[in-house]
Amino acid sequence: MHIFISFLACLFLLCSSVAAYAGNEIGAKDVDAILKRLDTELEKRGTYLNARHAFIDSLKRVVVSGDISTEDRLESFLELGDSYNALNTDSALTFYNKGYELATSIGEDSIRTRFELRIATYLPLLAFMHEASRRFESIDPGTLPAGLREEYYDAARQMYFYIASYYINHPEVYDKYIKQSQASQAVLLTLLEEGSPKFMLNQGEYLLSHQQYAKAKAILFALLERVSEEDNLYARACHFLADISKANGEHNSYVYYLALSAIADTRGATLENSSLQELGRIMYLNGDVHHAYDYLSTALSEAVECDAPLRVLQSSSIFPIIESAYKAELKKSDRRTFIVILIMAMLLVGLAVTLYILNRKKQLMDRMALKLEEANNTKDVYISQFLNLCSIYMDKLNQFNKMVNRKITTGKVDDLLKLTKQGRFIEEQSKEFYDVFDDAFLHIYPQFVSEVNKLLRPDEQIVLREGEKLNTDLRIVAFMRLGIEESTRIAQMLNYSVYTIYTYRNKLKNRAINRDTFEDMIMNIKSVS
Repeated sequence: MHIFISFLACLFLLCSSVAAYAGNEIGAKDVDAILKRLDTELEKRGTYLNARHAFIDSLKRVVVSGDISTEDRLESFLELGDSYNALNTDSALTFYNKGYELATSIGEDSIRTRFELRIATYLPLLAFMHEASRRFESIDPGTLPAGLREEYYDAARQMYFYIASYYINHPEVYDKYIKQSQASQAVLLTLLEEGSPKFMLNQGEYLLSHQQYAKAKAILFALLERVSEEDNLYARACHFLADISKANGEHNSYVYYLALSAIADTRGATLENSSLQELGRIMYLNGDVHHAYDYLSTALSEAVECDAPLRVLQSSSIFPIIESAYKAELKKSDRRTFIVILIMAMLLVGLAVTLYILNRKKQLMDRMALKLEEANNTKDVYISQFLNLCSIYMDKLNQFNKMVNRKITTGKVDDLLKLTKQGRFIEEQSKEFYDVFDDAFLHIYPQFVSEVNKLLRPDEQIVLREGEKLNTDLRIVAFMRLGIEESTRIAQMLNYSVYTIYTYRNKLKNRAINRDTFEDMIMNIKSVS
């Protein structure tokens, strides 16, 4: 009689829950309202995450304080690992492993098994499926006490589901692990306290997997009445209700419960937010690019932040959607920006044009003044050097004329003939010509020597003697830079034979880094700017 009354009470609770949630059909206004609420909660995401990290930090301080017993330290490791679940998988496994090592060192088999089960459960998230299976299969459920058997089958349900998720595109393997997950869940239901929130969630999921949607919905609605929105059970229950709505073709309900699940995950600072990811995909298909981009970007960043390759792998399938959504949003933004810029340009066009013209005129005048100054300086240098050279040669010619006249007058024709044969006069004049030419040329091309050496191999570069400005090699190249390329003319200017000039030029080419382009590169050497 007592059992019958309990059954009627449970049935009444389920019917009341169904009536409460199903009495008002979810419409477009409900969907808009829940999405606005989700947007608000996502803006607070940082606050929720900070609160969770603060709680974790407080646990860490307890562990490192050294003022706790070994048993309390083990419990703290377990709590730290659980706190990192769905936040950072790598950190969670770190603390589970620390607890496992400590429990092993002191021979606490029971707590060690709990850590072992936790490690096996979450290793697949880091793609260590084989290691997870190995650890899990090393545990004999028949030797475990009732409490640990419950954890064993709960771990099996979750571990096999994670492994199956890697093979979503391989039906045979996927079905194998999904069936193992469901079988473990069936055993788990026999061990859980009937009517407890955990029992109700697993029963709802089990019924959903066996397509008993009405029963699953009733149980899940009843569960939502018993747990808070920040509870992970609430988020999972809403996700299952979304799956049921999708199976029944109830689009508004599907979106509504995905959003409600995402809100619960956000408030609980959970980064494994599959509901938000799925919601973003649905928003994109519905043409709501703004929401799609926001939700998918957040879901992807959370998957990466959670440090779980499985979640990243699942999220990678949405990259094309993110890209399409981003491009679409970018086009809209570009159009809006273009309109704003156009309006601003029309308002400021007068000022902009005036400033532009004044600036251009100023720049032009500055350039003209600079070029004029450079031209005047160059002209002065050229005139000065030319007049100096002419003065020298006029003076030398006058002296030579007087000397010739004196030699002829005194009858010293033989001395004159001897003087001209020795070539000393020409040599002296050439030296003076070189000095004037070197000064004038280096004034116009001050970096000429270093620029020529850049074109030569390191071991073949020209090294001038002390006091020397240019040597024969450099003067030949200098004449080439001035446009005097014929060896005949260069020979006349330098008082060498044509063959000698040809030999110098050929040797210079052989010393060049690139023989074929050496003379062309000489012509590219810049004068003083």
